Amino acid sequence: MSISTFLWVDGQAEALAAHYTALFPNSVIRDTQRDPEGRVTTVDFTLDGQQYTAYNGGPQYPFTPAVSLYTECENQTDLDALWADLTDGGTEGPGGSLVDRFGMTWQVMPACLRELLRTADPATAERVLTALHAMTKIDIQGLTDAHAQA
Repeated sequence: MSISTFLWVDGQAEALAAHYTALFPNSVIRDTQRDPEGRVTTVDFTLDGQQYTAYNGGPQYPFTPAVSLYTECENQTDLDALWADLTDGGTEGPGGSLVDRFGMTWQVMPACLRELLRTADPATAERVLTALHAMTKIDIQGLTDAHAQA
C-alpha cells in the first residue's frame, strides 16, 4: 500500500509536472498516459521523493487554498529562487504563501522556522509569528531578528 497526492487539473497536467519537476532536486516524470486520440490524461511524477499524479479532469474541481503544497528551504538564496519560479505567472500571498500559475497554493518556508518556534518562549514565538505574518516572501533574517529581540 502507498499514499500519493492526486491533483485534478484543467488540461495542464503535463505542463504542471514539467514545471514542478524542474524546480526540485530528485524529481522526475515517471509516466505520461494518453487517451486514444493522443491527448495527455494523467502524468505520474515525483518531487524530491514524494509521488504525485496530475489528472486532466477538466474545470469542475479547481484548486482552493484549503489544500496547499508545503516546502522548506535551507537558506534565503534557495527560498528566493523558488519563490521567483513559483510566483512567475502566479500571485504572492501573505506569510510565505503564494498561488502559482496553475492555481496551486504553496507555503514556502525556511527550514529554520520550526527551530525558531520550538525553542521560543511564548513572547518570542509571538514576535516571530507576527514578523512572519507581516511578510509575503519570507525574510529569514527578519525572523531571526524577531526571535533575538529582548
